[in-house]
Amino acid sequence: FIFSFSNKRGNFHVTIFLLLTKYFFDGKIWIQIQTINHTKSYGRNSLMKTLETKKAPAAIGPYSQAKVVNGMLYASGQIPINPATGNVDATTIEGQTEQVIANIAAVLEEAGSSFDNVVKTTCFLADMNDFAAFNEVYAKYFVNKPARSCVAVKTLPKNVLCEVEVIAAIG
Repeated sequence: FIFSFSNKRGNFHVTIFLLLTKYFFDGKIWIQIQTINHTKSYGRNSLMKTLETKKAPAAIGPYSQAKVVNGMLYASGQIPINPATGNVDATTIEGQTEQVIANIAAVLEEAGSSFDNVVKTTCFLADMNDFAAFNEVYAKYFVNKPARSCVAVKTLPKNVLCEVEVIAAIG
């Protein structure tokens, strides 16, 4: 038996009942079933959830804040936009890194994860001379020392000084 429906966002939810065992008892057939719930987002082939939280800045382009697939969080890069104001308030690398970390914390929290579950980060700096100051702030939060890449780039969105994306386990 298969039951399905779609919601307003185009997500399809399917519940499949699998016949596991037939039991014969007192002349009647008893059936043991198992349910499997599966959500497909926009027709994709894997179990995928789009994550969105108001505690982090909204995406400023055609992308989502994060995706959850098979128990893993893949978060888009966070820049130091204050979600309350929509502006980049900090002007120093330390202040901007703190705001980036706060935005990452909000995405991790929404996914049911934490800094302890981060397995990989990718860090982008506008100036590699900010590397040491960036690391001082970064080290306070990523105490489990996830795998990391850190590169300097020519320009970041909104001319910010840093951007960080994370991959984390859920749970």
